[in-house]
Amino acid sequence: MQKKLTLALVGRPNVGKSALFNRICKRRIAIVDEAVGVTRDRLYAEADFFGKPFQVIDTGGIDPHSDIPFYQEVRMQSEIAMEEADVLVMVVDGQAGVTALDEIVAKTLLRTRKPVVLAVNKMDDFARREEIYPFYRLGIQKVIAVSAEQGFQMAELLENAFAGLEWPEEDNEQEKTIQVAIIGRPNGGKSTLINYLLQEPRCVVSPIAGTTRDSIDTVIEHDGVKFTLIDTAGIRRKRAEHEVVDKFAAVRTQRAIERADVCVLVMDANQGMTTQEKRIADQIEKLGKGCILLFNKWDLVKGYRMEHCLKSIQIEASFLNYCPTIFASALSGRNIDKLFPLIATVHEQLGQRITTGQLNKFVEKVFQKYHPPMIQGRRLRVYYMTQVQVQPPRFILFVNEPSLMLDTYKKYMVHQFREQYAFTGVPLFFELRGKNQKQESDQESKPRSELVGEMDIAEDASLDAWPDLQEELDPSYY
Repeated sequence: MQKKLTLALVGRPNVGKSALFNRICKRRIAIVDEAVGVTRDRLYAEADFFGKPFQVIDTGGIDPHSDIPFYQEVRMQSEIAMEEADVLVMVVDGQAGVTALDEIVAKTLLRTRKPVVLAVNKMDDFARREEIYPFYRLGIQKVIAVSAEQGFQMAELLENAFAGLEWPEEDNEQEKTIQVAIIGRPNGGKSTLINYLLQEPRCVVSPIAGTTRDSIDTVIEHDGVKFTLIDTAGIRRKRAEHEVVDKFAAVRTQRAIERADVCVLVMDANQGMTTQEKRIADQIEKLGKGCILLFNKWDLVKGYRMEHCLKSIQIEASFLNYCPTIFASALSGRNIDKLFPLIATVHEQLGQRITTGQLNKFVEKVFQKYHPPMIQGRRLRVYYMTQVQVQPPRFILFVNEPSLMLDTYKKYMVHQFREQYAFTGVPLFFELRGKNQKQESDQESKPRSELVGEMDIAEDASLDAWPDLQEELDPSYY
């Protein structure tokens, strides 16, 4: 696939780069806040200019006098973005005027010998366009008055930015990648893991919890398979979200989980699995995403064996027994080579489909091995079982009376099902549909199951009264 033209947004802190980034992409990707230094890593996104696709990079503010502990790492991210970009857009604050820091940034950009356009932001009033003239002293020939908030002169900005550049030939083939979200609490080593996998300093890493705030997407190829790695902000407890930015970061992380295929739950091996991790895992499971447990910083653990840790997980979080577990060190690279094969396996299992014939043979085998108990003279009967969905797998069992399915028998069937078909790292959704004593005339649609690994009750009139299911089932699987 041919490389797209790349545009990088650069400037001093708090001039509106992230707001302009979101406006160009037409999506709320970067966190925007009045606080200085919100953006720290470089963010990538796809955009288009009158049907022509290109890539946009948002960067952290350049300020040599900044006193934040990891400013050098933020500056390095900006320099890498400038190196990768085909055209640079310097963003300045039109209300503040030209500052000494703007002059430093302008000299830095002009030294790159790349096309540079000056975007004078926060020019919300059309009549104020004449106020851009003092900015010509920065030495940049193309100066455009814009407003990221109002969307003023966005087309003119892009037209000047790409003027004279040759657009690569369009590739109509859609690039399919496995979406992998790196999830966990703050300071668990998520960004260090991303950097090790990419073998480059893609994300800012520091001992300070909460360094990462935005969700950062990076595409990587491993053994011919392409993965999109999403580094997310650490999910804090609600009472620990002291800043508005923390709340924005939590929302971005939630969205990252929703669009991911597989989630890698990163935990600090020194602290083990806490209540917060269990809540995150439960959230991943309810959203139907594949899950891999990764205990990071294992090289710092002394006097504790992996077998003991696995046993404690089985006891404390038995609902995660289906998830593969890795004990690794993102800093040294220990066992990290096992991650990509596991992600590929879990993704494949997400799309696994079992034919109706196989499922019915499974039900027959399970019932022969251990019959359901009699309840008030009645016994559970399963007419047939079928799969109606993949990613995540969803199954429906048509039974005589859902209330005859005891919790113990549910667990037994789920356990037998995983022994038969594995579905490694994949949550399973089961639903029971039974006969009602009376036929409902309106045939209202019934709720789907919500609990993972359980068989929730959803009653319908009769076996002949499930017309909504006919569209869900593939006739080739009967």
